Amino acid sequence: MYDAVHVVAVAVQQSPQVTVSSLQCNRHKPWRFGNRFMSLIKEAHWDGLTGRITFNRTNGLRTDFDLDVISLKEDGLEKIGTWDPSSGLNMTENQKGKGTNVSDSLANRSLVVSTILEEPYVMFKKSDKPLFGNDRFEGYCIDLLRELAAILGFNYEIRLVEDGKYGAPDDNTGQWNGMVKELMDHRADLAVAPLSITYIREKVIDFSKPFMTLGISILYRKPNGTNPGVFSFLNPLSPDIWMYILLAYLGVSCVLFVIARFSPYEWYNPHPCNPDSDVVENNFTLLNSFWFGVGALMQQGSELMPKALSTRIVGGIWWFFTLIIISSYTANLAAFLTVERMESPIDSADDLAKQTKIEYGVVEDGATMAFFKKTKISTYDKMWEFMSSRRHSVMVKNMDEGIHRVLTSDYAFLMESTTIEYVIQRNCNLTQVGGLIDSRAYGVGTPMGSPYRDKMTIAILQLQEEGKLHMMKEKWWRGNGCPEEESKEASALGVQNIGGIFIVLAAGLVLSIFVAVGEFLYKSKQNAQLEKAQWRQRDKKREEFCCHHGTKLDFNHHLK
Repeated sequence: MYDAVHVVAVAVQQSPQVTVSSLQCNRHKPWRFGNRFMSLIKEAHWDGLTGRITFNRTNGLRTDFDLDVISLKEDGLEKIGTWDPSSGLNMTENQKGKGTNVSDSLANRSLVVSTILEEPYVMFKKSDKPLFGNDRFEGYCIDLLRELAAILGFNYEIRLVEDGKYGAPDDNTGQWNGMVKELMDHRADLAVAPLSITYIREKVIDFSKPFMTLGISILYRKPNGTNPGVFSFLNPLSPDIWMYILLAYLGVSCVLFVIARFSPYEWYNPHPCNPDSDVVENNFTLLNSFWFGVGALMQQGSELMPKALSTRIVGGIWWFFTLIIISSYTANLAAFLTVERMESPIDSADDLAKQTKIEYGVVEDGATMAFFKKTKISTYDKMWEFMSSRRHSVMVKNMDEGIHRVLTSDYAFLMESTTIEYVIQRNCNLTQVGGLIDSRAYGVGTPMGSPYRDKMTIAILQLQEEGKLHMMKEKWWRGNGCPEEESKEASALGVQNIGGIFIVLAAGLVLSIFVAVGEFLYKSKQNAQLEKAQWRQRDKKREEFCCHHGTKLDFNHHLK
């Protein structure tokens, strides 16, 4: 200012003929000495407080001058650099002075914080009295914001994002929406919400270090429990194993029969008192071989004992086989008889990708949607093709809508694992299916190049080291919990558990009766045929007697 006044004074001294007359406010006639006076100012030159003062005679701008770059620090003004037309800007600020700029400090500043309603991060506070301003909200992110403000000393105003979205670019125009858009337009200073740190968002806004790590998982309703059936005693082994056991039994019995017939040591003399007898017998007939196999399989044994080394090898291997099978069956039998089994149609993301009966989707324009949209993994790319082809039917606007669809229809919802933990603590009909599909984190969003990002990061690390982040999560995630299922390990078995055994027993008894009747009829028929043959022989002898005119006939003698 001093140099400017001095330049005007010098110009006045050099133009004594210039006179000043009174002016009228309602007239806009130029001063007749104006051009002459401006020329005198442009011609002025001297060394003032701000250095050498000269002007460009064409445009009147100052030339050949130096500028000091001054920064307002907490201790006052401080020179941090210089500028001149020839060399440009030259910053001389030392590292010690960095970060203490008053313009970067958050103390007593009022910041606009953008957020979004999502349990348990941000929720409307329930109260009988009307609430206003920041008092309307509660949740994990509200507590986090309160702790950050306490550490950094800033004030804040919470505003819900206008369009209710997190932030994603439009496929056609590339324009962003949601909280990301508000940060880009500087309508908000911070975004404190479950906002995922992603590569595409990092290109347009800045993030602090994560305050929570998580991943994508599947929310699905719990399957209905199925009680063991009356034939559940067959469940410890699969149908294939039962079939293989039957085939093994038939094969071993046939092999034992053949080897017993082939080996000379299985043949024995039924009359040991007569060593010269030419009659030998073999106990392992085909039926006896099958009976030996059944006895070993049921661990009851039989009166048949192999004598030859070859048949004993077959018997020993069969006994070892039955030992392992029976032990495995017994070990699994209790669990299959007493546990109410929960069978879910899906167990992982691969199961979802392989079918189309169960619909699945994500929150539209969210980070989870962006993950599936940009993924190069074949399974997840296939899932995105399904979701994009049915976009209007499987995409939801928010978490609440997705959870409602899971409860009311055959629908699987892909969402953040931490939110799933919160939901299943409060709804016992829901469960998490499979593990984590990816790994991600939530961070505090700031506009690109904002000086607040590093300060937020330091404050978040402080909260993490003090354990406050964990305590806040325990506070908001802890629910009433679902009642634990009663243990059925010591419960009494009912008809629905082992009723099939009685059916098998009854079927076996009925079968034995029919077999006994069949044996009786078969033997009766044989006896009748034998007696008929004997009567024929008697009639023949009687005819012979009559022809020979005998007086005595011994039927038993002639039959012999």
